[in-house]
Amino acid sequence: MLAHSLFQWLKPNDFARVAYLQWIARGVVDGLSGGMHRSRHIGSSVDFKEHRPYVHGDEIRSIDWKLYGKTDRLYIRQYEDETNLRATLVVDQSGSMRYSGSRCQGLSKHEYAVRLAACLAYLLVTQQDSVGLATFDTQVRIQVPPRSRPNHLQVLMEALAASACKGETDLAATLQELLSLCRRRGLIILLSDCFGDSESVVRSLGLLRSNYQEVVVFQILDDDEVDFPFHNRTMFRSLEKSEHQVLVDPAALRTIYLDNFHHGQNILRDGCQKHRIDWVPVRTSESFSTVVASYLARRGVA
Repeated sequence: MLAHSLFQWLKPNDFARVAYLQWIARGVVDGLSGGMHRSRHIGSSVDFKEHRPYVHGDEIRSIDWKLYGKTDRLYIRQYEDETNLRATLVVDQSGSMRYSGSRCQGLSKHEYAVRLAACLAYLLVTQQDSVGLATFDTQVRIQVPPRSRPNHLQVLMEALAASACKGETDLAATLQELLSLCRRRGLIILLSDCFGDSESVVRSLGLLRSNYQEVVVFQILDDDEVDFPFHNRTMFRSLEKSEHQVLVDPAALRTIYLDNFHHGQNILRDGCQKHRIDWVPVRTSESFSTVVASYLARRGVA
């Protein structure tokens, strides 16, 4: 049903975009060592993990009867889950992600995030990991449940191609919404500029961690947002509220802007460190292969 609805959303030129996303993803990931991630989930597969005492409500078929014959006590056999990883890619499609400066090779932050998400999806699916997707602005707009089937990659690419920037964002509220969508232990990969109230964002990320989610944050920024290179009088327009615009002298604002920017970055960095979250700041001028290699290094498989 979801695949059919995505199919209806795609315009004719979007199909070329899907193919292009797959081509980009394959080109970046091929040659990078992936490795397999060992699951911390308990499930049913051929890999035995350990015994634990039987408790009322456990399935009778899980009882180790041979061990019962030796000990006269009931124990359950536990196994490693067959799924190596259950990941959800969370892509920001709010208005602020439309920004593109002069050093980003023509890519907006959203276009960069979509391509990076495609690379990560390709990487994880080819490792037979289970991958899902959520796009959001003020709330989750498209949600694709995690799957590990090879043809699931096409569904993910179509959903990414259907993602479009518009309106405002509420990152903190969206992260809390994910609590109800990601009930099983897994990995959440956030691709966003992380603009908003940094302390609220950190609190929401902490809630995800307390809900047994591993979290990786790819904070995607344009070079202009990092070093504020403007000199002449400039008209700044809001990408989330089109009626908001102001003509200013950048030189008078540069110090204040950079102080506020670095303050927010420090809160995000320190908060991620506190909650044991991988924070990966990314500039849209960086190559995708560099960013994916950084991700693999974070995962300890490069």
